[in-house]
Amino acid sequence: MSHSKKIPDAGAVGAATTRHTKELVILTSLFFIWGFLTCLNDILIPHLKAVFALSYAQSMLIQFSFFGAYFIVSAPSGALVQKVGYKTGIIIGLVIAGTGCLLFYPSAGLRSYALFLAALFILASGITLLQVSANPYVTVLGSQETSSSRLTLTQAFNSLGTTVAPFFGSLIILSVVLLGPEETVKLSAAELEAYRIAESSVVQMPYLGLAITLFIIAVMFYFFKLPSISEINVGECAVTERQVSKKSVWEYRHLVLGALAIFVYVGAEVAIGSFMVNFISDGSIGGLSKMKAGTFVAYYWGGAMIGRFVGSAVMQKINPDRVLGFNAAGAALLVLVTIVTSGKIAMWSILLVGVFNSIMFPSIFSLSVRGLGEHTCQGSGILCMAIVGGAILPILQGVLADHIGIHYSFALPLLCYIYILIYALKGSAVRELSTEGAGI
Repeated sequence: MSHSKKIPDAGAVGAATTRHTKELVILTSLFFIWGFLTCLNDILIPHLKAVFALSYAQSMLIQFSFFGAYFIVSAPSGALVQKVGYKTGIIIGLVIAGTGCLLFYPSAGLRSYALFLAALFILASGITLLQVSANPYVTVLGSQETSSSRLTLTQAFNSLGTTVAPFFGSLIILSVVLLGPEETVKLSAAELEAYRIAESSVVQMPYLGLAITLFIIAVMFYFFKLPSISEINVGECAVTERQVSKKSVWEYRHLVLGALAIFVYVGAEVAIGSFMVNFISDGSIGGLSKMKAGTFVAYYWGGAMIGRFVGSAVMQKINPDRVLGFNAAGAALLVLVTIVTSGKIAMWSILLVGVFNSIMFPSIFSLSVRGLGEHTCQGSGILCMAIVGGAILPILQGVLADHIGIHYSFALPLLCYIYILIYALKGSAVRELSTEGAGI
């Protein structure tokens, strides 16, 4: 990529945005897909927890395996994308994700929790490659000033996927009544084994269908023409003549602090979603059946979808750091209300956190990659690695839930939102370079 290209004027930017509308539309479909697949974990957790008689901490290994892939696979994914290009990276990501879905079939047939976890890791590896490819691609398909708004809009369709998934999963996976411990002890060994196999096999057909869908979309992308980033004259991957490369991407303070913000944001969002079914089905909170509670998870993710559509418009007028700060404060307040109350108030306050989660990922992401220039793609890989927060924090909350109860375990997400508020107010500022008058 040549460093001699200059960012065009406003007229050229508008033309570029219009020119890439078709590309944005098809890339948006990817955001829907990985949102759908990611949110199905919230339904898998209570199902597999019952099937394999797991503790809260053990059931959170589902999220550990899934989001752990982001940490392990993000850096290799970034290197792969730089080598083969964004389009090929997307195709490979779709195929890997499809393979992970396909492995759910033998996992259920063998009734192996370990194999389920391996399938989730492979599925998440494909999604990681999709994210590393698609997120920076969206930020450069238009003007730098509106990159937060544009990424928020595509993330809104990611939330559409997370909103649909709980209904789909609850009706198919949680619709069968699971027997409690007092009921399973009455079964003979043969009856118990047959019951376990039947319950674990509930996930076979849904994930087989998802695998076929992902393979079909990969074929479609193969025949669809996407411009390479080197062909785009605007956005974060364009470097002006006045910009000076730093020796290391880690020297960008706002990127490093942003990676930590991504870590705690994803960890908090995933942890809340992971515990949602068990929390609102508790007798002191909502007292709902597991199936009914599963459908209520859609309100959590649906709030994020609505918030992202609204946020996309708001951030056309208001700086993303201010919007992020407002939302972080709102989320922290709602989690605090959840902790100190019970019943319907606690239930609805935790569900409403989704509204304030809405713009956090795209805002933190776009704030973190500002001014990185030629390091944008590497910075994107670092931010995607930080999604490992979704692997670690749910397990920590699981340990808290096992020891102090699921209700008070939400103190952990509360601390996460407080940090995000601090990042929005202080940590997201881009500092000037100390080298001879060149600025970031």
